[in-house]
Amino acid sequence: MRIYDREGAPNPARVRIVLAAKGLEDQVEFVSVDLIAAEQKQPGFFEMNPIGKIPVLELADGTIISESTAITEYLDNLDGNPILTGRTSREKALIHMMQRRAEVMLIEAVDDYFHYATPGLGAALRPWRMPDWSGAKEWGQRRGAYAVANMSYFNDLLAKQSFLAGDGFSMPDITLFASLIFAEIVGLPIAPELTALHTWRGKVADLPAVKNRSGQTPLPEDLARLGGAT
Repeated sequence: MRIYDREGAPNPARVRIVLAAKGLEDQVEFVSVDLIAAEQKQPGFFEMNPIGKIPVLELADGTIISESTAITEYLDNLDGNPILTGRTSREKALIHMMQRRAEVMLIEAVDDYFHYATPGLGAALRPWRMPDWSGAKEWGQRRGAYAVANMSYFNDLLAKQSFLAGDGFSMPDITLFASLIFAEIVGLPIAPELTALHTWRGKVADLPAVKNRSGQTPLPEDLARLGGAT
C-alpha cells in the first residue's frame, strides 16, 4: 500500500493513528506531498483525487481511496477485526454519526479559519482558496468562532461518557483529537473551563496508537517556509 500525505498535517494524522492502532505502518510506503507548493492541486494529483486533498491511499492493484473516513474503514476492516469503525449496526451508526459531527462542527470549520482568516499555507495555495472573494476573511473568522463555540458540545458530551461513541476509542475520537491539535496550532485553543475536553485530550494523547504514531512533527523545511510567510 502507498499513502500520499504530509508529516504534521491534521488529516494525515488521523490515518497514521489508524495505521498505528492496526499495526500496519510497516506495510505502507509514504509519499510526501508538498502542500505549501500546492502539489495536491496539480493535474497529476487531481487524477487520483479530484478534490485535491490528502491523504490518499493507493492499493497494490491500483485502486485509489481518498477521504480519511473511507481510508479508515478500509484499514480497520482489512483483518476482519474492526476496532475503530464498529462491529454491530448500532456501533457503526453511532460512530458514523459522531464522526460526521466532529468533521462538520470542528475540523472543517478550523480548516476554513486557517485558509481564509490567516495566511494559511502561503502564496502557492492562495489561488485555490479564492483570495479575490471580498468576504473570505470574515467568513474564515466566523468559521473559527463556530469551531470554538462547538468545543463546548464535545466537552459536555465527554463529561458524561469516556469517548464520543460510547465506552471505546473509535474513529470520531481520532478526528476530534486531530481537530483539537489543528485548532491549537492555528490559534484556537480549548478554553480553560472546558475541563472534560482537556482531560479527554490528555487521555487520548497517552494511547499507544496516538503516542507512537509516525509523522507527528512537520518537516523542518515546511516550518521554515511557513515562518517566512507570516
